[in-house]
Amino acid sequence: MIRIERFVCNMLQENCYVVSDDSKECVIIDCGAWYEEERKAVKDYILRNDLTPIHLLCTHGHVDHNFGIDTIHDAYGLCPEIHEQDADLLNHLSDQAVQFTGYRLSNTYPAAGNYLSDGDEIAFGSHTLHVIHTPGHSRGSVCFHIADEHTLFSGDTLFRQSIGRTDFEGGSMMQIIQSLRLLAQLPDETIILSGHGPQSTMGDELRMNPFLDR
Repeated sequence: MIRIERFVCNMLQENCYVVSDDSKECVIIDCGAWYEEERKAVKDYILRNDLTPIHLLCTHGHVDHNFGIDTIHDAYGLCPEIHEQDADLLNHLSDQAVQFTGYRLSNTYPAAGNYLSDGDEIAFGSHTLHVIHTPGHSRGSVCFHIADEHTLFSGDTLFRQSIGRTDFEGGSMMQIIQSLRLLAQLPDETIILSGHGPQSTMGDELRMNPFLDR
């Protein structure tokens, strides 16, 4: 069984997740920790639970999901893993920060350590995350699916009763609708853990999300 801890981070209320199992290995998904207390909270949780981080995963390259990747790199030696089509976003986090928040970053951020592709499998402990390429919010947006736990980390592709914006550079309404149709094939009981806001299930989204259908 997996254990999932959510941290709501930064001025844009982004969801960072630490996912672990009985092996004590863990993956960190979308470390958007900006404030020092947020960065400390993530590290304290990992220390308190005697976890060993082995992957730093990015659903996409927008800055609000990656403010804290320098802390993870410095503490655990992990480089971010991201789809190659969002690598350029990751390389320009400071420019994004000025555009979206007005902050100019002085942090030194690590480059991508591994490029993700659709269908990749990412192992930790006794579990596997399957990478699903879901362009639309950004060119390289991906979701991470743990099939045996009926859990999907959907980034900013799918929210509770909504979807991610498509008006940023690299966004596409046509592509995100195609991506949503792909996700809609998952079982109704699949838990949706998104990049912002509360969790949902695929069944609830099929009933109540106006952008989603099979």
